[in-house]
Amino acid sequence: QVQLVESGGGSVQAGGSLRLSCAVSGLTSSSYAMGWFRQAPEKQSEWVATIISADGKTKNADAVEGRFTIFADNVKKLVYLEIDNLKPEDTAVYYCTWRPSDSSSWSQWGQGTQVTVSS
Repeated sequence: QVQLVESGGGSVQAGGSLRLSCAVSGLTSSSYAMGWFRQAPEKQSEWVATIISADGKTKNADAVEGRFTIFADNVKKLVYLEIDNLKPEDTAVYYCTWRPSDSSSWSQWGQGTQVTVSS
């Protein structure tokens, strides 16, 4: 059973930075993708970034390009989301998830970590 535990959220002022972490356990596959999503109040869940385990390639949503960076420490089994120049519209619960490389469906999800940005 894969377990994902996010941490690192908090309340920050606009312009600040945060590094979110996702601790991964129970993942035995060697070919997978890790992703970050977010859900703002009264809005649908939004994909923000993906990293591919096999080659480390990353992809960001256009809305966060240039401010969000996804990266992983495979030894520590951690996936990070670095968020720079935070904006009030980044306020959301951020979730970590994974999927097999040959699947388009995301599997287990973490419990989320709250990010609140004040102007």
